[in-house]
Amino acid sequence: MKKLVAAMFAFTCLLLPSKGTLANVTPETAQGNQPSAVLDQKNPQIHHVIDVQDRHTRELMSIKGVVGTAAGVNDAGRPAVIVYTSATPEPGSIPQSLEGVPVDVKATGPFEIEKTVKSTKFSTTAILPLPLPIGVSTGNVGQCESGTISARVKDSGGNYYALSNNHVYALENSAPVGSEITQPGLYDTQCQLNGNNDIGALSRFVTINFSGGNNTVDAAIALTSTSELGNSTPPNGYGTPGSTTASPAIGMAVQKYGRSTQLTKGAVSAINANVIVDYGSGESATFVNQIIIGTKKPFIKAGDSGSLLVTDNTAANPVGLIFAGNSSGNYSIANPIADVLSDLGVTIDGK
Repeated sequence: MKKLVAAMFAFTCLLLPSKGTLANVTPETAQGNQPSAVLDQKNPQIHHVIDVQDRHTRELMSIKGVVGTAAGVNDAGRPAVIVYTSATPEPGSIPQSLEGVPVDVKATGPFEIEKTVKSTKFSTTAILPLPLPIGVSTGNVGQCESGTISARVKDSGGNYYALSNNHVYALENSAPVGSEITQPGLYDTQCQLNGNNDIGALSRFVTINFSGGNNTVDAAIALTSTSELGNSTPPNGYGTPGSTTASPAIGMAVQKYGRSTQLTKGAVSAINANVIVDYGSGESATFVNQIIIGTKKPFIKAGDSGSLLVTDNTAANPVGLIFAGNSSGNYSIANPIADVLSDLGVTIDGK
């Protein structure tokens, strides 16, 4: 909702406001080939890069123009510390290597949440018949904005919920529990509430810390029912997500279905990302242990906040919850889905 401040170089939230060898994984090449050696946090080389990154992130983030760090690979295919910048840094301010590990600088611009845009193809913004598909427009009645329904989730008590971002459903911590959740979001109904598009009520959310502390997720759930919300995307999407989650790995082929860009595909370009995300309220928040997706073409646009990131295969295992990106949409940021589900006390209701 708002100005995308979490994955758009300056990282912004993606909400629609009112109105065998190491792979060479870059935004230009990260289109889906999984390297033979899994480049996740358990990989010794990547684990070493993460250790170096963690030791130096504070000093790197203190450099003017730096908005994030992560563990990835550089253009030569070597494991590297990735540094994201919103402006051209002072010459020599960012080292070329740290403890023998290469440093790769990406000029992404700030990460932030973005303003709403028109969606195309399948009408993800219309008032749809029940049960609704996932991946379509949604929002809180308290703001004229639109994001995306991520997935149908459930708790141990047998209750069902719609999953999305805090900034989509809880309005950056400001919405009261029990407030009405709509489909589509009010941005897509000319800011008018229609009598038949109430799909649930805000149940709980993870509070975003805007006071300098670290955040891991931007997430919230709305109590709903299986008669109101289904668990598959529209016909032009990937279908039903798996109920078993997958850990992110550099080079992992992924896909998502969202309100604005619908089905898009890409690859994880970095993990363990520490980023500063700008929110529509004008405040910024620091997120740690994030997933970054790099693509040649836009992977997300405003209104895709809340999209579920899944593996690009028939299993469609959930990997992350998208919440921000840079202005071009070729860098996207996602919370690890395992953290999202754990913090909210739910599981994916999938296949």
